[in-house]
Amino acid sequence: MNYCPQCAKQLGEVLIDGEIRQGCPDHNCGFVFWNNPIPVVAMIVEVDGGVVMAHNVAWPKTFYSIITGFLESSEDPEKCAQRETQEELGLHTTESTLVGVYPFERQNQVIIAYHIKAVGKITLNHELDDYKIVPVSELKGWNMGTGLAINDWLAKQNQN
Repeated sequence: MNYCPQCAKQLGEVLIDGEIRQGCPDHNCGFVFWNNPIPVVAMIVEVDGGVVMAHNVAWPKTFYSIITGFLESSEDPEKCAQRETQEELGLHTTESTLVGVYPFERQNQVIIAYHIKAVGKITLNHELDDYKIVPVSELKGWNMGTGLAINDWLAKQNQN
């Protein structure tokens, strides 16, 4: 954002509570661009045989991940997880449990992750072009974003 949406002046650096932010230099306007993170819901979707790992059409060919989607205005995150599971995979949720909440600074997002048990026939939507079912014993997370949720969920599985 380069210009104030309230008065159209060019934004600059302003000091707010000891932090440098982008804001309107006109003290009468007072606009501050907070750049808050975007809430994203991630689902570790478990079906018979393992966890669904999908390939998004916009990703490099070899990268697969768990299902994600944007939280709608006024939407409950758990309901969003169930809706996205239905929309992206065509599966019906039978059980959902919060795994955790994770920062993803690289995309300016906060990830709210759920474990979803689901049933049905997988039917991919337009965002996805491939999937694979990874047995839980072979599933591995990574050290950022949705990988952190996978790591925490796997750690819980190993405790039980």
